Amino acid sequence: MTLVPDSPTPANTTAFHDLDRFVALPRLSGLSLSADGTRLVTSVATLNSKGTAYTSALWELDPSGRQPARRITRSAKGESGAAFLRSGDLLFTSARPDPDNAEEEPIPALWKLPAAGGEARVVHTRPGGVQSVLAAAEADAAVVVAEVLAGSTDESDDGERRKARKDAGVAAILHTGYPVRHWDADLGPSEPRYFLIEPGEPGKPGEAGKITLDDEPSVTLRNVTGGIGSALRNASPRLSPDGTFLLTGQTVPVGGGDQRSVLVRVDTATGERSVLLEHPDYDYDAGPISPDSSTAVVVVRHRTGPDTPPNVELGLLPAAGGSLTPLASGWDRWPAPAAWLPDGSALVVTADDDGAAPVFVIDVASGEVRQVTMDAAAYTDVVISPDGLAAYALRSSYEFPPEAVRIELATGTVAPLPAPSERPPLPGTLERVEAVGADGHAVKSYLVLPEGAGASAPAPLLLWIHGGPLGSWNAWTWRWSPWLLAAQGYAVLLPDPALSTGYGQKMIERGWGAWGDAPYTDLMAATDAVVARADIDESRTAAMGGSFGGYMANWVAGHTDRFNAIVTHASLWALDQFGPTTDASFYWEKEMTAEMALENSPHTHVGKISTPMLVIHGDKDYRVPIGEGLRLWYELLSKSQLPAGPDGETEHRFLYFPDENHWILKPQHAKIWYSVVEHFLARHLLGEKVDLPPELGI
Repeated sequence: MTLVPDSPTPANTTAFHDLDRFVALPRLSGLSLSADGTRLVTSVATLNSKGTAYTSALWELDPSGRQPARRITRSAKGESGAAFLRSGDLLFTSARPDPDNAEEEPIPALWKLPAAGGEARVVHTRPGGVQSVLAAAEADAAVVVAEVLAGSTDESDDGERRKARKDAGVAAILHTGYPVRHWDADLGPSEPRYFLIEPGEPGKPGEAGKITLDDEPSVTLRNVTGGIGSALRNASPRLSPDGTFLLTGQTVPVGGGDQRSVLVRVDTATGERSVLLEHPDYDYDAGPISPDSSTAVVVVRHRTGPDTPPNVELGLLPAAGGSLTPLASGWDRWPAPAAWLPDGSALVVTADDDGAAPVFVIDVASGEVRQVTMDAAAYTDVVISPDGLAAYALRSSYEFPPEAVRIELATGTVAPLPAPSERPPLPGTLERVEAVGADGHAVKSYLVLPEGAGASAPAPLLLWIHGGPLGSWNAWTWRWSPWLLAAQGYAVLLPDPALSTGYGQKMIERGWGAWGDAPYTDLMAATDAVVARADIDESRTAAMGGSFGGYMANWVAGHTDRFNAIVTHASLWALDQFGPTTDASFYWEKEMTAEMALENSPHTHVGKISTPMLVIHGDKDYRVPIGEGLRLWYELLSKSQLPAGPDGETEHRFLYFPDENHWILKPQHAKIWYSVVEHFLARHLLGEKVDLPPELGI
């Protein structure tokens, strides 16, 4: 079975010519492989029947590549977090109603789909819901991540206290520490805990406790992280293959609103916790644990300062504690560990690298790094076959959205697996281009060209600036798809300026603490190189960006009038205001001193802005709070060179989403976002009128 859009594609159009069809494209995420290597499961998000939200279902893929993909779960609430038990049973989370308790309010519960087949059944539900599940590879052990109210003594007490809070209509949260928000979530009063899954009562009550064919034994959850407070927020725990311990990062407050992360071991039998690594200059995250459960990979992140750029390295640590041994310390990339080879000889990782994110293998004895995949694609969610000969991963690039592939680790051969959906045809072509920065450093970019662009019909250009700023334009994105604009005839330039990952530590250092310097001049150098081409129209250009890209769009607006229009989404405007109000002020204040922030703040150049700007912001954005957008909008109207006239009209525009956050996630709002951007660009680059969506009520 293959998912396809509801309506056929006319010969001269693609899904990128129609926003309804674009938002309906299926979206893959995550991979889970059974212990015997015969079953591979991914999650596929599709539009609900009203077109107002995405619902995820689990699909099974054939690791051998012979059988078609097949859907194995189906519900209006969707499913996620698939994890195979050693037995082959599949655990997942879902808020779908329990058929045996249909009157209860649906909350994310733990479900199991038996390896032998049949219907999925609820195996545990709790008042606070279940967030995710981990399963041991070599033992009958699994761990659930779930939240409890901070003062709860046990599961029963937690349920009663939640009900009392709900019945009283209380939403207030009393904080005693920092942070209080994260991205789009208010933190507290509940806190994450790790629970070991244990057998429950054997079957339903009745007839001497016998289990019928339709009964599924329940399970209980045993809290192994009691009394830990909020220290596990944003942690990514790892369960040892033998199921005897967990490794996890744990935040520790260090005063002044700051915090750092230490590495902790949790014994699953006793709940005993011990700190394995801590240092004032480093944050530690748990990586994969070796197949024999003796050694752990540790991700070591250098704590930053105004004169100390970030760096990411790997180390090997005895699982019982001891000295950390650097792994591949001379490699000038930031690796993300994925999995060990089954014989424990090497580690499989991914890392941003020159506009891609390949798969690499690191020999644990020598630290030698070998690149496996050679295509210009980004790989994520890597899992390894039991024989160690192959890996499975999701692969994407700017030429196709995520797809499941099989990778031969010896040769690097990559083969797509039969998929739930096909690659959508593109309305143009993709090129790799290069420029030279003001300091002589190479600046590389992707260039999307629309169909028909050439010397006789040069295309208008959109400079798209990525967020982060520690990131790279190297993978497919649904939120900023250049192909939607290419379908309208625009060329889109996707540059990786200073601060971009995948080009070595020097690329980070060039822009650290000086956002308005090398990152800006790199962007201008990339633009200069592209507009010199005969197939690009230098007289019709715009700059766009979100988050840090929005910051840079604001900076561009105050430093050049070369662009006809600028679109700034979820953008930083006044850095002195942003610093104390973002959800992670402790991190921000390590990058710039107050003097550096003022020197690099776009708001100080508002009086130089003469370019029409489209400001976009969501009210629930906690990373870049709405105050940035509101202040930017007011100061554009009152202080820029394009103020509002006597009738209140202005060339600037403000697109406001009361119920969206840092990202525009609802499909109906994504269509509004792209439609308003297209309207704004057509007006200022093409001199054309494109109708606004009628849903805006204008």
